[in-house]
Amino acid sequence: MKRLLRSRRFWLASMLFSVAGIVGVQLISAADAAPEVAPADLERTRAIVKMVDELNKAYVVHITATYVRAQEIAPAARIARKVFDHMESKKMIHSGRLIDVTGTPIGENNVAKSDFEKRITPRIKKGEAYIDEVGKTSDGKTIYRAATIVPCVMKECTNCHAGVKVGDVLGALIYEVPIIK
Repeated sequence: MKRLLRSRRFWLASMLFSVAGIVGVQLISAADAAPEVAPADLERTRAIVKMVDELNKAYVVHITATYVRAQEIAPAARIARKVFDHMESKKMIHSGRLIDVTGTPIGENNVAKSDFEKRITPRIKKGEAYIDEVGKTSDGKTIYRAATIVPCVMKECTNCHAGVKVGDVLGALIYEVPIIK
């Protein structure tokens, strides 16, 4: 029990630190977006995406370890989608999606939809761990897109993903973040 409390405190502190590091960051508006992105701005945005990715993967693994091992039926990916939806609805720093790259998605919303998702799917499936690009949103804002690999990391993953083994590639986490100045 003490270990679980320390773990919860650690993750709460990590989330608070992550939020504190992002608070006050000014997002680019369409009016001041430059055609070229300054290398320092791109690196700062890339660092934030890597931090958010690590945080998201950590809670998926720890939720799975905690609840799936306890025979709960809700997979961690369902919780991740709820967090992504929450972040997007609150106009937080990023939007995120979890997509399937196996060709047999568990849910219809898990398929690649955007051009970026469709382009990176074969590369993620082959094991490329991180793919990114700078692009524009439909309303002309400069955006950083990133995809990170989601492998099967524990035997509990096979409860929902039949026929896979630890190490197999299951999907990708997709992030869209405004370039941060």
